[in-house]
Amino acid sequence: MRKRKNSADHDSSFTSSLLDGRSDLKHCNKTTDAGSEAEGSGKAMGRRYKRGGLMWRLKRIMIWVLGIYIAIPVIIKLCPSIQAKLVFLNFVRVPYFIDLKRPQDQGLNHTHNFYLQPEEGINIGVWHTVPVVMWREAQGKDAEWFEKSFQPNHPVILYLHGNAGTRGGDHRVQLYKVLSSLGYHVVTFDYRGWGDSEGSPSEEGMTSDALFLYQWIKQRIGQKHLYIWGHSLGTGVATNLVRRLCDRGTPPDALILESPFTNIREEAKSHPFSMIYRYLPGFDWFFLDAITANDIRFASDENVNHISCPVLILHAEDDTVVPFQLGKKLYDLAAQSKSLNGHKVQFIPFPNSLGYRHKFIYKSPQLPNILSDFLSMSHPHV
Repeated sequence: MRKRKNSADHDSSFTSSLLDGRSDLKHCNKTTDAGSEAEGSGKAMGRRYKRGGLMWRLKRIMIWVLGIYIAIPVIIKLCPSIQAKLVFLNFVRVPYFIDLKRPQDQGLNHTHNFYLQPEEGINIGVWHTVPVVMWREAQGKDAEWFEKSFQPNHPVILYLHGNAGTRGGDHRVQLYKVLSSLGYHVVTFDYRGWGDSEGSPSEEGMTSDALFLYQWIKQRIGQKHLYIWGHSLGTGVATNLVRRLCDRGTPPDALILESPFTNIREEAKSHPFSMIYRYLPGFDWFFLDAITANDIRFASDENVNHISCPVLILHAEDDTVVPFQLGKKLYDLAAQSKSLNGHKVQFIPFPNSLGYRHKFIYKSPQLPNILSDFLSMSHPHV
């Protein structure tokens, strides 16, 4: 009987302990669940905080971008000289770290570097590349020899480059080589304010420099043929120059325009840099009037009505800097010009598939034939 009682007491104690253990286990589970809920709630709050912080940062960035977008037109309107710098880009010197005094470093070891003074206090850097047939003879020669090299019966091209870079730009150097291989002297220079030339850029200054170089060459070649070749912004300089020459009754033998535009306002409106502002109300007032305020016009569409010499226009259909339609529009105006009546006016398009874009027309294997055919028809005795 005592054993049963002890056994019953033992079972009762065991049962009580088991119930107490379950109670503790439930309490532990409740505590754990509460901790998990608190931890989950904390993580959710953290995610919401991070999401809110990210959105705030994005809003701040958008506010800054919008502020800059609005500020740029206002700054350009208040400081029109900034727009002039963007037109000329003479401060962009590409390629960097080249010595313009050493054209041989660019593969032009039949080229002479020298400096001329179109007006007091202004010295401009010039390169004269002789025809490739004179390459061997040109090695180690001085300035006097290069001046006398004009005497043989080789035509001369005065090359007027576009904005940015210098006379040593790669695509320009490659064109000099092509023209030299075709038997032309090539004379090119950096306008005042470009490269190692002194002074500050302006449309009037660029045109005056080109006129000075033209006259300098003409004094040395006499009646030999002298052609003017302009590229991009240089086409505006070229038509300014040729208009002046024609007004004086001394037109050049031909004018070649590579990637030309009609006038600087239409070009600025079509340029990729203007894309984000093109449809902004007041675009003309903010941007284009700022160009005009700097006396920058480059009005080739007006100049062609005063030009009286053969004109060749070259333009690539995939040109994104000066749109193809501007070159075609200039040709249409030139073809209708009374002053060009009786002179050959030709337009040569280069298809998209060739990939010549804005500055690689020199790569065309057809270029030698194009020049030969155009110039021979313009001057049958060439």
